Amino acid sequence: MDEQQPPAEREPSRVNHPGGVSMLKINTDTILAQIESALEKNDVNAAMSVLEALRTPDQADIFYELEDEDKITLLPYLNPSVSADILEEMEDRDAADLVSALDSASAIRIVDEMEPDEAADLLGDISDAQAEIILAGLDNSDEIRPLMLHKDDSAGGLMTSDFIVLRRRMRAADAIHILRTLKPDREEIYYLFIVDRNDVLSGVVSLRDLITADPDTLLEEIMDPEVIAVPAGTDQEEVAKVITKYDLMALPVITEERKLIGVITIDDVIDAIEDEATEDFQRLGGALPLDEPYLSIGPVHIAKKRIGWLMLLFITGSLTGTVMRMFESELAAVVSLSYFVPLLIGTGGNAGAQTTSTIIRALAIGDIEIRDALHSLWHELRVGLMLGLGMAIFAYVRAITWGTPVSVAITVAVSILVIVIWANSSGAVLPLLAAKLKIDPTVVSGPVMSTIVDATGLLIYFTIAKWVIGL
Repeated sequence: MDEQQPPAEREPSRVNHPGGVSMLKINTDTILAQIESALEKNDVNAAMSVLEALRTPDQADIFYELEDEDKITLLPYLNPSVSADILEEMEDRDAADLVSALDSASAIRIVDEMEPDEAADLLGDISDAQAEIILAGLDNSDEIRPLMLHKDDSAGGLMTSDFIVLRRRMRAADAIHILRTLKPDREEIYYLFIVDRNDVLSGVVSLRDLITADPDTLLEEIMDPEVIAVPAGTDQEEVAKVITKYDLMALPVITEERKLIGVITIDDVIDAIEDEATEDFQRLGGALPLDEPYLSIGPVHIAKKRIGWLMLLFITGSLTGTVMRMFESELAAVVSLSYFVPLLIGTGGNAGAQTTSTIIRALAIGDIEIRDALHSLWHELRVGLMLGLGMAIFAYVRAITWGTPVSVAITVAVSILVIVIWANSSGAVLPLLAAKLKIDPTVVSGPVMSTIVDATGLLIYFTIAKWVIGL
């Protein structure tokens, strides 16, 4: 190995923001080139110096851009705490692939520096054999093993077992001494949870109340006994709703006996919210969610994620052609009816998509619940009536200006009124029905909703045409 070189310059630039705040922005391409150049010369020390000079999120960004072989070369030589921070910032699958490629000794040193919840998630993504080898070498394996029993998307999977527990009969001065001794991370210190002799969650005290209390005051005298907590099996979406609703920095996780087994901090919930939002966006487009970063997934895997829904939408979309064949004679008799088919089905699909997106969002943030189905239906029926009347007037005028007969114009106007009402009603009920059946409501959004409304909208259109025109 070559002699260690002086640390390469970071070449930062400052970006000014309103209010006089400036933010350090690194030159990613330059730093990446410096690291790659050092590694080509087998100068690992120089590459380490460049990387370790960065902030943790920037380290993860730079590390992600490196070739896999460079990552595997560099990771064991970094300070284990730096390597642990980088892995915690990376996508779960990428981090697991890296650790799987390391020798056991290096993997143990790095994982030992990770937060227990992060380490549990990582070990759950690698082979059982390697996970057992790493666990056997960890100093805190007893903290990590229980966390691996919970699903990643549950409260148990999000929580950490590394938190401070205080006792009811403890004095305020003793509690502050514990904080000074243990020096917990900042997200773990704002709220401190209190248990009884059986580890049953009894209360919570804020840092402000603790430091302003008389040193001899018992914690049970200043704690709030009304603690908001969730069971370990609670879904991460529900966890996010609870933390958001009550503006919490930390949320305790309890057993059925209300024993405190972990704490979920706000940073873990932000990651969970991002994962859920990403999954929902992908489902909105009519595809299965991707479980890895987009550019790291091969075209074949992406195609597999999309082909199922695409084929299903193709099959259901063929219903539109079936309906048109059913009314082939009517179309032949009044050719002008076909002019308005794209207009009608497009408007119906758009109205349905508007409603489903609104209802799904309301479900996600807790504005409505499944029991509000009838209320939502009545709400959207009235909205659909108002929108439909406006669209019907516009459609009638448009049909007349195209020179179509009055009977056809009336047919188009009445049809668009009924279709919009129908689309709004369907959009109000289907997401709630999906939620009732334990199906992700985003499944019935976007392309699925449009396909359903297309076929039923044509059936409505031609049926009304038979009544009005007398075909």
